[in-house]
Amino acid sequence: MKLLLTSGGITNKSMVNELFALAEKSAEELSIAFIPTAANVEEGDKGWLVDDLVILKNLKPKLLDVVDFSAVPRDIWQPRLEAADVFVFGGGNTFHLMYHIRKSGLAELLPELLKTRVYVGISAGSMVAARTLLPPATQLLYYPDEVGDYHEENGLGFVDFYVRPHLNSPHFPKVRDEYLQELAKQVPETVYAIDDQTAISVVDGQMKIISEGEYKIYNKK
Repeated sequence: MKLLLTSGGITNKSMVNELFALAEKSAEELSIAFIPTAANVEEGDKGWLVDDLVILKNLKPKLLDVVDFSAVPRDIWQPRLEAADVFVFGGGNTFHLMYHIRKSGLAELLPELLKTRVYVGISAGSMVAARTLLPPATQLLYYPDEVGDYHEENGLGFVDFYVRPHLNSPHFPKVRDEYLQELAKQVPETVYAIDDQTAISVVDGQMKIISEGEYKIYNKK
């Protein structure tokens, strides 16, 4: 399984190079499925979502599709995902995203699909890759009402660590060292706090940090 877990998407050349290396294809050969599901319940301006799509478009892939598995039947979204080389799970509400990954049946399909494809996470899309979603910690760092009406605690379990995106971002004033240290005391696993210029690349369980920015590691093994 190949994953590229980011905070703000594919924001610099180092991440672009890593994406192509993971996909083992050039941009001209690459088919990307962008999944906006996490953003569906987010209020306000969606300029950040447009920016994520523009970044992907600027890679000049062969195909850039938008696939929302919460909005259409499985016989529509499944073949479109199967046609892609890379799945980009966009940012937004972590719990909404995980709820629909399970409800749609995608959770059962992903392990098989990812034998031959690359999973890219942006913010919430990176956070759901962990074993659990850590609702209290997510609410503390991001939005107090992030859980909403969802009762999702388990993530996809693709990695045995936690990603906390948007380190030192002005938009998320609690994603700072003092709060992250408190979070780390609540869990035994390693926590990677990454800014929007940093990603974590994972290939068959082996991980490395790709960064042109800042990151912090808590509970390092």
